[in-house]
Amino acid sequence: MISSATLDHPMDQQFPGNRLPRRAFVRLTAVTGGLAVAGGLSRSTHADDAATNTTGNLDRSYLEAGLNALARAHQMSSMAGHLGASMIAGYYVARQRPDLDPAIEAGIQDDLRRVRGGESVFGQRMSRKSKIADAELFEPFAKQKADATLIDGIAEGLQKSIDKPRQSGHNVIFASLAIRSLQDHPEYATPAVVDGILKLMNLFQNQTPGSGYYGKAKGRLHGNKITLPEDDATPVYDNIDGMAGAVLDEVTAQDPSIHRSGYGGLVHLINHAAAITDQADAGYVELAALAIGSHRQHLRL
Repeated sequence: MISSATLDHPMDQQFPGNRLPRRAFVRLTAVTGGLAVAGGLSRSTHADDAATNTTGNLDRSYLEAGLNALARAHQMSSMAGHLGASMIAGYYVARQRPDLDPAIEAGIQDDLRRVRGGESVFGQRMSRKSKIADAELFEPFAKQKADATLIDGIAEGLQKSIDKPRQSGHNVIFASLAIRSLQDHPEYATPAVVDGILKLMNLFQNQTPGSGYYGKAKGRLHGNKITLPEDDATPVYDNIDGMAGAVLDEVTAQDPSIHRSGYGGLVHLINHAAAITDQADAGYVELAALAIGSHRQHLRL
């Protein structure tokens, strides 16, 4: 059984020398990527960004609605997790940036309003046979007693699909955001919420790594149909520090004259790494270590 308590080892003992690079990495990506794929917010920022936005409009109701939507996303598709995750990301952006410009906060609110209103491509538009509408995802569940011990189950559910990249890392992104939210606010860790998120995790078990566009002749292909060369010059890494460095090197070395399309692009690559960092910071160090191999495969693709 996976437990954040049993895996609560000091991060620097597990991944020596990673603290400053990791914090810098997550701080760089947290706000810019968070709303795009809802995965770029890390517990690493807690010590430095402890202030809480108590006067803004992106209050805890967004977090609760986001968890509800994550728990119902399995009724649509694995990618419907974007809807709930975006709400959670909006909440954490405001929490970590209490001095957010009012115009930016208003823009985030407007984006999230449109998500709830059915304008997300990842909602019912993608799953037209779904019997539930986008707005219904966010509705409250019947009142239940919360149980923080259930949170470890999400990590156990994630472990079943963490051996390979799944849908550009969205299994890790969604699970990490859910775990972070429930650890921060265990009053929302009810059986209905956790069970629903577990069902979402189950949808990823047989998912492909995502897809990429390989030119006019080949078109778009799923990653499990691609044979990569043995020596593709991708950095070898097996810890968070190495992963963060490899991702940042990839970002800074991009040639803008070469168009790349697929596997979520650099945004998803960054947020996949940030989500793995979140897992370690949440206490699931061994689970994060397992995820690093699948992240490197994501980078190779």
